[in-house]
Amino acid sequence: MKRLFVLCLVIFVLAVVTASCNHNLNNSSGDIVVASKDFTEQDILGEFLAQQIEATTNLNVARRPRLGGSFVCHNAIIAGKIDAYIEYTGTAFTGILKQKTVNDPKAVYKKLKQAYAQQFNLEVMPSLGFENTFAMIIRGEDAKRYNLQNLSQAAQYTPKWRGGFGYEFLEREDGFPGLAKTYDLRFSKSPQIMDLGLIYRALIQKQVDMVAGNSTDGQISRLGLVVLKDDKQYFPPYEATPIVRQEILKKYPQLSQAIAQLSGKISADEMRQLNYLVEGELQDIKEVVREFRKSKGLGLTHTQREK
Repeated sequence: MKRLFVLCLVIFVLAVVTASCNHNLNNSSGDIVVASKDFTEQDILGEFLAQQIEATTNLNVARRPRLGGSFVCHNAIIAGKIDAYIEYTGTAFTGILKQKTVNDPKAVYKKLKQAYAQQFNLEVMPSLGFENTFAMIIRGEDAKRYNLQNLSQAAQYTPKWRGGFGYEFLEREDGFPGLAKTYDLRFSKSPQIMDLGLIYRALIQKQVDMVAGNSTDGQISRLGLVVLKDDKQYFPPYEATPIVRQEILKKYPQLSQAIAQLSGKISADEMRQLNYLVEGELQDIKEVVREFRKSKGLGLTHTQREK
């Protein structure tokens, strides 16, 4: 009898946990579900978008931070699991649409906006004002020792180096395979697949010698690292742009104007500083975003005003 009771208790607990997980995944607990990808800048941008919606509309926002990479977020938004997230134009153009690299930012945006509307019923909103491109990064001491400024110069040294890259960068159309071919990059062994949160530590500790980071990462200057110039212009433009379901824009017409107000509000230098405040000084993301919004004259959210 005791065993039966324990078994029933275990089954009950599992059922509750499973139901809770499904609830978190499927129930928005808000009018709008805003997601973000799995790194610090996206945490900030997701909160920035969420606060903007809350400040300028009467809608409640459910946040889904660290949802996953580009493909996870894209699949979630076309499935209606989320309503909006911030994407980078070059990532969407080459990674999602599988198009060949185009270096003209305006051309990429125009084609992306048209294709996303036709294929996915998604609205590509105006850019937030900055570009976050892939950055091939080495230690400052190595850049100084070998007098390296660009990727063409570094190519002669990579046969003695070890690379450390995220999984997406190794697999993407605009990632490592094409970059290696363009610059004839050869490493001492196959590049190591690494979590993006660990690449700078691995670089500083000399576990690897070159990593693929983001140009707006706050740790680059703080750690004395050097970004090698993409002198052959391999990478496409990566403008930070809100992606929103057209269905939700029709349901809540006030959303379009609210999100459009963010156009051009963040420069690359400002994004780098925001990243540093969160990663370098360990400040709270919501507070960092709130203060930045105030500096831009965007004001407080309804919830903050009530407090």
